[in-house]
Amino acid sequence: MREFSTVELLRDLKTVTHAAARAPIAITQHRKTRFVLMAIEDYERMRGSPDPRRVYRTNETPPELRAILLEGLDRITEGRDDDE
Repeated sequence: MREFSTVELLRDLKTVTHAAARAPIAITQHRKTRFVLMAIEDYERMRGSPDPRRVYRTNETPPELRAILLEGLDRITEGRDDDE
């Protein structure tokens, strides 16, 4: 990975951003790698598909998920372990 210092970044932004458009680059500060600069397309590709997890308010929980959750809670409160 190509590296640029923060001083180079401030001094020659155009060169640094053109390099980042071709491939991710490291930005160093006090001779240590601190940041990565990359094109948004590379970042989105790296992130992959959106996180499938979802948080619901109790009144928004889909009925099929509500049934699964209530069944599990009933098992826990009754002290049953259906896995055995």
